[in-house]
Amino acid sequence: MCSIHAGGTTCTNYMIKKIPKPAIEVLEKIEKAGFEAYVVGGCVRDLIMEKEPRDWDITTNAKPEEVLKIFPGDSFYENKFGTVGVKVEKFIDSDTLRDDREKDVIEVTTFRIESKYSDRRRPDKVKFAKTLEEDLSRRDFTMNALALKISNDGQKTSGKKSKFKIVDLYGGEKDIKNKIIKTVGDPNERFDEDALRMMRAIRFHAELGFEIEKKTLEAIKKNSKWIGHIAMERIKDEFAKIILSDNPADGVDMMHKAGILQYVIPELERGVGVSQNRHHIYTIYKHSIMALRKCPSKKLEVRLAALFHDIAKPQTKRGEGEFATFYNHDHVGARVVEKILTRLKFSNDVIQKVKLLVDNHMFYYNPDEVGEASVRRLIKKVGLENVKDLIDLRIADRLGSGTPKAKPYKLRHLEYMIEKVSHDAISVKMLKINGNDLMKGLGIKPGPKIGAILDVLLAEVIEDASKNDREYLLARAKELNTEDLVKLRTMAKEKIEEKKEEEDKEIKGKHWVK
Repeated sequence: MCSIHAGGTTCTNYMIKKIPKPAIEVLEKIEKAGFEAYVVGGCVRDLIMEKEPRDWDITTNAKPEEVLKIFPGDSFYENKFGTVGVKVEKFIDSDTLRDDREKDVIEVTTFRIESKYSDRRRPDKVKFAKTLEEDLSRRDFTMNALALKISNDGQKTSGKKSKFKIVDLYGGEKDIKNKIIKTVGDPNERFDEDALRMMRAIRFHAELGFEIEKKTLEAIKKNSKWIGHIAMERIKDEFAKIILSDNPADGVDMMHKAGILQYVIPELERGVGVSQNRHHIYTIYKHSIMALRKCPSKKLEVRLAALFHDIAKPQTKRGEGEFATFYNHDHVGARVVEKILTRLKFSNDVIQKVKLLVDNHMFYYNPDEVGEASVRRLIKKVGLENVKDLIDLRIADRLGSGTPKAKPYKLRHLEYMIEKVSHDAISVKMLKINGNDLMKGLGIKPGPKIGAILDVLLAEVIEDASKNDREYLLARAKELNTEDLVKLRTMAKEKIEEKKEEEDKEIKGKHWVK
């Protein structure tokens, strides 16, 4: 954390080290041109929390055309909000970005104030401001209304030698320390300006583990209906971030408590207070939240499936008490999920993956009743690439039901069987030659002897992989061609069966099954 001294807040060495050189150079160039320049917003918050910022934003009193002059050839201006993109030396290490990119971009935005938000989505008009104070006053939360400035005290410095000070006008540092999410000024005004800020507050609650300040939360409850004015694409982006956060279940549950969920995913709300049967200790809604909380996967699709896997239970419920039924809730649920995710503007790939998982989450498996053929049919149905995700969903479902054990024996046995049947079979296909090569090389006709010779060659390759050489195998095949069929089969069988038993034992040990 930053240390507070008389006269302001000075950054620690940790923070300074985390400020990338390109960002410092942009700040220094703007200030050298006679303008003010500050790192601002979420990246300052992350620095204070000793987290790695995901992006870097700079604010300045220089107008867009003036910024373009400071960075000729390395900048572009393609919007109405005073933001200039400055191309800098590549410094961001992220799997989400193209590896072949030659430059990274730092966004430089002119101080601005925003007029009335008539549609609660976007300002009617954006005006350039004269001071940093005006710019910070329009920000959403105190923890994001922070600015960081180079403070060299008249000394000529550059790069990592520069000193920095934090400008904090709204108690953002204190709120970060106390883990509080609070709006800048009146929360009703902030949410009236942009209703998406209500979802952003909940997203930060899920990402950072911060509590939403009482007045801010009350304002969200009061203004929750205005979320309906927001474009679904923007809602989807915030919702996806909640799902991918460290505390996704807390985020979704906060959407419910704050009155937001009913306008975004009313289908989930229908499970509130709805009891299940003897297999569940929680209501449908509570079980869905718990399944998301216990989901072992970090994949968006699997977490969505954990949250939505029982989405159709309210409409398929028949009867009450411990013997209530929910027949076909998996298949009905798949159709409901498709409608929800389509409405939220998720990609078709995400929709189809979540739909597949929900549709198949009730798969049956019992080691004493289900053989290799059934496992192969399951793999064919869902795809080998989706099997692990389906098992992770089953684990989430189990743990979300109050079951203490994530993987019972039968689930471990299923993993063993899946690996076994999907494992490359020990067969003559592994050899660098085939039957056609033998017929051509040995001058013999099709028949059982060709198969027997190949089996012997396979047995020898199992013993010594270096023998899987085309020239060696053809030469060895000529020697074996002089042997009778019975002897050839005896030579091959023992070694091949021994290898199969070894591999099966190894796979069983891996999954702790007998």
